[in-house]
Amino acid sequence: GITIPPVTFLVWVGLCSSVLVAVSDAVSGPARGSLTVQCRYEPGWETHSKWWCREVESSKCYILVRTNGSEQEVKGDRVSIKDDQKLRTFTVTMEKLRWDDADSYWCGIERSGTDLGVEVKVTIDPGKSMCVCGVFSISFCASLSTSRYFCFKFVHST
Repeated sequence: GITIPPVTFLVWVGLCSSVLVAVSDAVSGPARGSLTVQCRYEPGWETHSKWWCREVESSKCYILVRTNGSEQEVKGDRVSIKDDQKLRTFTVTMEKLRWDDADSYWCGIERSGTDLGVEVKVTIDPGKSMCVCGVFSISFCASLSTSRYFCFKFVHST
């Protein structure tokens, strides 16, 4: 298996390091609508890959979308990421929000060793109508290919 540091360590990295900060550590959006998260970083990290992941259990995270180190926007399933290297801010947009999107997510910067990460709590507003039927599926993990599964401590493969 892959050894990964505990989440508490990663939270410490995010809170005690000014290298990477989330503009807001909690964001909310309307069901069926969209929300935007902005994460800022210090000079020197412009060409590093930036990522957005969903925490699935203690210290494990699914990368939902990741840049290639450029400013080119990258789109995933209902989520996109774009890095503005002049402003040193990358922006994540989540669209067509669902109730089961509410969770803990992380902004991150890829680096050798343990990546930099900062937690962002996402909540979904009920909006004008609220209809809850049955149990929400948590099968989003199964819909991701194994090649897109990463832990915070990246194992780089060719």
